[in-house]
Amino acid sequence: MNEENTEKKEKTEQKEHSEKPPVIEAPKKVEQKKISSRFNYDRHYKLLLLIPVIIFLASVIYLGVFYSKNSDIIHRDVSLSGGTSITINGEVDQDKLESGLREKFPDVSFTKLEDIASRKEIALIVESSADSENLKTEIEPILGYELTEQNSSTEFTGAALSRDFYRQLVTALIISFVLMSIVILILFRTFIPSIAVIFAVVADVAIPLAILDFFGVKISAAGIAAFLMLIGYSVDTDILLTSRAIKSKEGTLNNRIFGAFKTGILMTLTALAAVLPAFFIVTGLPDSFRQIFLILSLGLFADILNTWLTNASIIKWYCEKKGIN
Repeated sequence: MNEENTEKKEKTEQKEHSEKPPVIEAPKKVEQKKISSRFNYDRHYKLLLLIPVIIFLASVIYLGVFYSKNSDIIHRDVSLSGGTSITINGEVDQDKLESGLREKFPDVSFTKLEDIASRKEIALIVESSADSENLKTEIEPILGYELTEQNSSTEFTGAALSRDFYRQLVTALIISFVLMSIVILILFRTFIPSIAVIFAVVADVAIPLAILDFFGVKISAAGIAAFLMLIGYSVDTDILLTSRAIKSKEGTLNNRIFGAFKTGILMTLTALAAVLPAFFIVTGLPDSFRQIFLILSLGLFADILNTWLTNASIIKWYCEKKGIN
């Protein structure tokens, strides 16, 4: 009896096992595995390094060609090169004024000032390297009335004073960069990570500068100040990345880099969210303010590439060579 019961039990278990449907692996998991292996950061991070490096080299070459042609690295406006700035109150026909002045004053430029609420034109700024009396003499017949203290204001900056002011600004920019580099070298005390941070900051300045020169934007004293601000903005994310990757021991190297990326990209996007609306939406701001916002925006976009592709790739490469996991 016991043998019969055992035999029946074994047959029942075999029948149940044969009736069980086969386990089929979900196709989604296989697809996800293929995708993750195709876009493997550990395998392709050195290739990502090439993208910003090529952009940086193209910018440096363009700046070199620009300097050889213009004997300067930027287009300077009246505040840095010397000349006259006349602000004409009220609505002015800019096209008529420009066609009348362009032949005699090739370097003349115009900036409209508008009311923030109504978007109504409140003034027009005319700038040129010409003498104020010569410029006034040509403007008045075109407008059909005399320029007085009631309907306009005139500012003249001497060329010697402007050159001296420009030299001081450039000197301040160079000194701030040198001091920043010294602080980075003292902070990390290793050559390659320090050079990676310094390289990223240089690229953050060179790329926007090349773009501005390419489009013929005249940089004012406020623009030089914006580049000073950009050095401070860009070095923050690079220090964050390098400190997390090298000095922290929590998690794997990729986790530390990704953690730094989440924090750093939030910082950069927050700064962009502050300056981009001011540049594109607010039209009544002075031209110097708009230039600051433009330079900061270009620099912050460049910083995303130079920090999270260039610097991150160099740091990861360095950590792998040194056995830092």
